[in-house]
Amino acid sequence: MNLHNLTPAKGSTKNRKRIARGQGSGRGGTSTRGHKGAKSRSGYSRKVGFEGGQMPLQRRVPKFGFTNRNRVAYKAINLDIIQDLIDRKNVTEINHEVLQANGLVSRNELVKILGRGELKAKIDVTAHKFSATAKAAIEAQGGNCSEI
Repeated sequence: MNLHNLTPAKGSTKNRKRIARGQGSGRGGTSTRGHKGAKSRSGYSRKVGFEGGQMPLQRRVPKFGFTNRNRVAYKAINLDIIQDLIDRKNVTEINHEVLQANGLVSRNELVKILGRGELKAKIDVTAHKFSATAKAAIEAQGGNCSEI
């Protein structure tokens, strides 16, 4: 082993461009940043949504109305959908797991039972909310409504 045939261990060095290490490296001077301008300066960071001085999209689009951040959104399930589920799957109880298994709601959705349609079977329903007409229709068939 001599000095002329020494090499670093395999994987110990990275094959990358070393910039800003003098003119002899071929990447000195401006260090691949070009001449002048904000991007050539140290500490430069572009603002989110900056479009080169053009009016950004979030300021070009008109805004109006009011969005209530405290709104609670429910997934509406009507009585005709429940009756269809009873006819097709022969279920005796409706709860969040049954609705989720049949693809009607997702895991984190809140469910409200609404009164559209006609219910012909006695069934126990468990949901987050009930409309007055849905509750009356379910109880008229001898079913039970329970809120989560």
